[in-house]
Amino acid sequence: MTTPLEKARQDPESMKARILDVARRIFGEYGFHGATTRMIAQEVGIDISTLHYHWGGKKDLYESVVVDINKDLRQKLSEVEKVIHGLPLSERLAISIDLTTDYLFDHPEVSNLILFRYFGKTRCEGNLDAIVPEFTADIARSMGLARDKKNVPPETTMKVLAVMNSIHNFISGESFFRPMVKVDRERYIALVKETLKFIHIPAFTQNETT
Repeated sequence: MTTPLEKARQDPESMKARILDVARRIFGEYGFHGATTRMIAQEVGIDISTLHYHWGGKKDLYESVVVDINKDLRQKLSEVEKVIHGLPLSERLAISIDLTTDYLFDHPEVSNLILFRYFGKTRCEGNLDAIVPEFTADIARSMGLARDKKNVPPETTMKVLAVMNSIHNFISGESFFRPMVKVDRERYIALVKETLKFIHIPAFTQNETT
């Protein structure tokens, strides 16, 4: 049976898809507790009853946003894995940083939602808690840093988390950091990539021969 989320993805022009797209942005900007279904409905240009008809309550919509983001992330990871397969570790890392950074700057709500979840004073119980650890393990496996996602060394997990946390902070903090370095957005993104590579590639490769 096709779920509402799958239906929305199949028809991007549908009302379901429009609501989901706006919800991603609003939840990413205000977090679960700061956002309201009324804000989302107003942005879409519908009444609140229409939103509830398509997606249910606020928590239902939020969880659908999280599932949608997870699906996007896994698709992106699969694309990255195909590009880096068979390359030396340093090249795998550099390309992964470039592609992941580009994707997340294009979808800042992803970084914002993750940071809201883990660093906000108020926290919504949701499936981000299950998704993020699993996705972190998938990254380690796809990078060739672990044989399978069920046996990732804790040191490797911490390094992957350090990279992802750095990216998320540079993205969510763009309005604060970019004026400090006095560059346009294109240059800022390039500097973020350069900085991430400078800091993190040596941490992964210092004991590696491949």
